[in-house]
Amino acid sequence: MLTNKNNTVIYVGVTSLLRARIWEHKSKFYPKSFAAKYNCDKIIWYECFSSIEEAIDREKQLKGGSKKKKENLIIEKNPDWKDLWEEIQDL
Repeated sequence: MLTNKNNTVIYVGVTSLLRARIWEHKSKFYPKSFAAKYNCDKIIWYECFSSIEEAIDREKQLKGGSKKKKENLIIEKNPDWKDLWEEIQDL
């Protein structure tokens, strides 16, 4: 999940190449995308899966859930909503 600097928007996405995809968000590689439009370039939560199918299923579940449920997941792992960019460098 990504957010903007004020933590007002939550973006949920799926990728098989997390670091590369987050770099694309940070550099606004796709300037017309939702994440670029709303300045979602801070990674605040992620999960890893053994298959892309599992990841897509989880993405659908998260997108179908309420903003409050997403916020609760973020707070469990990252209560300060800090950017996890450095943390994912080793993935």
